[in-house]
Amino acid sequence: MGGIILFDGVCNFCDSSVQFIMKRDKAAYYQFASIQSAAGQRLLEEYEISADVNSVILIEDVRAYTESTAALKVCRHLDGAWQLFYVFLVVPPIIRNLFYRIFAKNRYRLFGQKEACMLPTAEQRHRFL
Repeated sequence: MGGIILFDGVCNFCDSSVQFIMKRDKAAYYQFASIQSAAGQRLLEEYEISADVNSVILIEDVRAYTESTAALKVCRHLDGAWQLFYVFLVVPPIIRNLFYRIFAKNRYRLFGQKEACMLPTAEQRHRFL
């Protein structure tokens, strides 16, 4: 089984990131759920993650990862040179997450937000929980 990526369904940047990952995950390793969906809420509860988390969440190997760790671990299963970003896990999380939190805090201001979550196309639907 692959990983599950929980994302903010009303965030334009997060939506674009899901599209980006899907194009570079030809093996369909990842499935997706918006944090706002019933499946997303169930997973937050199951993995004891605060509902007000300001991060992408990767669930993999029965563990939940957040912030920069989640983003970098996602890169490991992408096609092409994106896998090289995985090496940045050697940077201490306190440093990585400082930059992650600054970006996450400003993502709505920089990229905007939607009033509702994206609707996957018929071809994408099987990848969403």
